Amino acid sequence: MTEDSNHLADIEAGGSKPSHSQYEEQPQFNKATNTQVETGTLQRRLKSRHIQFLALSGAIGTGLFVGTGQVLSLAGPLSAVLAYLITGFNLYAVINSMGEMATWLPLPGAVPVYASRFVDEALGFTLGWNYWYQFAIGVPIEISAAALVIEYWPNNISSAVWITVLYVAIFVTNSLPVRVYGELEFVLGSIKLITIIGLMILMVIITLGGAPNHDRIGFRYWQHPGPMNQYLEDGSLGRFLAFWKVFIQATFSYGGSEMVVVAAGETENPRRNIPKAVRRVFWRIAIFYVGSVFLVGLCVSSQDHRLLNAIDAGAAGVGASPFVIAIENGGILVLPSIINAVVLTSALSAGNSFFYASTRILYSTALDGKAPRILRFEKFGVPYACVAVTAALSLLVYLNVSSSSVEVFFWISNLSSVSTLIVWTSIAITYVRFYKGLKHHGIPRSALPFQSPFQPFLAYFAIVFSSTVAFFNGFDAFFPGHFTAKSFTPPYIDIPIFVCLFLGYKLIKKTKMVRIEDLDMISGKEEADQLESLWEEPQPRNFLERIWFWIA
Repeated sequence: MTEDSNHLADIEAGGSKPSHSQYEEQPQFNKATNTQVETGTLQRRLKSRHIQFLALSGAIGTGLFVGTGQVLSLAGPLSAVLAYLITGFNLYAVINSMGEMATWLPLPGAVPVYASRFVDEALGFTLGWNYWYQFAIGVPIEISAAALVIEYWPNNISSAVWITVLYVAIFVTNSLPVRVYGELEFVLGSIKLITIIGLMILMVIITLGGAPNHDRIGFRYWQHPGPMNQYLEDGSLGRFLAFWKVFIQATFSYGGSEMVVVAAGETENPRRNIPKAVRRVFWRIAIFYVGSVFLVGLCVSSQDHRLLNAIDAGAAGVGASPFVIAIENGGILVLPSIINAVVLTSALSAGNSFFYASTRILYSTALDGKAPRILRFEKFGVPYACVAVTAALSLLVYLNVSSSSVEVFFWISNLSSVSTLIVWTSIAITYVRFYKGLKHHGIPRSALPFQSPFQPFLAYFAIVFSSTVAFFNGFDAFFPGHFTAKSFTPPYIDIPIFVCLFLGYKLIKKTKMVRIEDLDMISGKEEADQLESLWEEPQPRNFLERIWFWIA
């Protein structure tokens, strides 16, 4: 029997429980590369409710409250719903693949580590920096959006002041122990959850004629201007192009849902809480997004002049929100200001989540030897060196203070969408190698703490879909008269950057793809095995606790 098989037998037998109340990290050893595996010293302080709302906080931001207006205006109500449905299924494929690896090896910021271990060190290096950038650039995006939302209320205060207040708030929150961050996101996530449920109910009331204007809308806007808009061309081809164009916006909206797995290294009882979050968060986000897009498509015309004017002007404020337009159309007073306040907290919460995720990804990349050693510095369970680097990049938000810099910032922020697709493709490729490694080393799927369904076919779907959208999302730049730096650069600049980082590291370090027989499926797992015995499965004592356990 092999050493891995002996270890697996110990796992299935349950092993002996440690007598101490807190497990002290022990160095792990990667037999395949003859190197020590560093798992870091971040503290497992995030509870189940923190993890549930962390994923919601990252995904539900201006992309839902405001960005859906852009999708609706470009594609029409039916195309928008279909785009969010299909992209939601792609997210389902990615997050299930991540969840399976993260419960087997719950490591801090784990994704780049998995890529190095199961595919190629060059992919781990590239994915770590690309993933860090994807989340880190989300911080100035959300702060910028929040500052613009504030302008909904007339004031004479410079946008630089609001940007500074928001920037400092996010920086301070992420400099405190992770438990403080988790509690804040739980509160902000709860506000967003209650608001989006309330808005969905309100949209139903408005479309049925329950608003003060008593206008029973029904499917009026699906009949005129119609369920599917046209883009660049007339007829069926134009409707398909409009439909395809909004996949990149739908991907940007869903981006951040993976935070539930990024936080695996700081989660209490990850083998219980991560699968629970993976199963529930996907359905909640899919229902909120698809349901919201469907309902606002009933209440607001895709050709509404306020929606189009806000988008043409490049406004990210609440004036572009289809929810606010629907409320104003219904003659409901006061509510727009309340919704604006919620959009503001949502942007702040999303930026906070992006800051957190970027620091953990960078920390794990440093632990894996793919980033400068100084980035491993942490104190009180907070990777302060990574916090400092992410804070420095977030200073890009001040480009918005100068009107001449807004265009430059627009270019930078648009890279995030394509980066998400590249990361999702890489995650799916990594999972396929993980899946094959399990089979080669004789580890049955029944030994996995979490078994995602329909594998490896979900991963194959994510590879094909994500890479296809990434390569063809900028198709309109190639239409006659449409080629400009603005139309071509944001959709495609991220791809050569990713390739150059990958090939550059590969050539300098002379790395090779890890052979199936050399895949290390065990190193770093001992800590999780011993920690698992320290946590007991909580049992609800009454009906109210059963409801709470379902929510959190």
